[in-house]
Amino acid sequence: MYGDRFGGNRDRFGGVAPVKVGERYTVKIESIGKGGDGIARIKGFVVFVPNTKVGQEVEIVINSVKRKFAFGEVI
Repeated sequence: MYGDRFGGNRDRFGGVAPVKVGERYTVKIESIGKGGDGIARIKGFVVFVPNTKVGQEVEIVINSVKRKFAFGEVI
């Protein structure tokens, strides 16, 4: 009714991520995750990008998509 039991909204992206493996994007790294990967957002969807720093604008290719996030690689 108001989201999943952890307070999130499981259907935020309608069950389909707004990115697909192989797609290319230019993104700005907004923050750094716990594992040291840069974090960018595409239409609000989190994309982890290794070997980046906050403030960088990079071109990436999506190489893995999960339910709530994706992984990209600088090209």
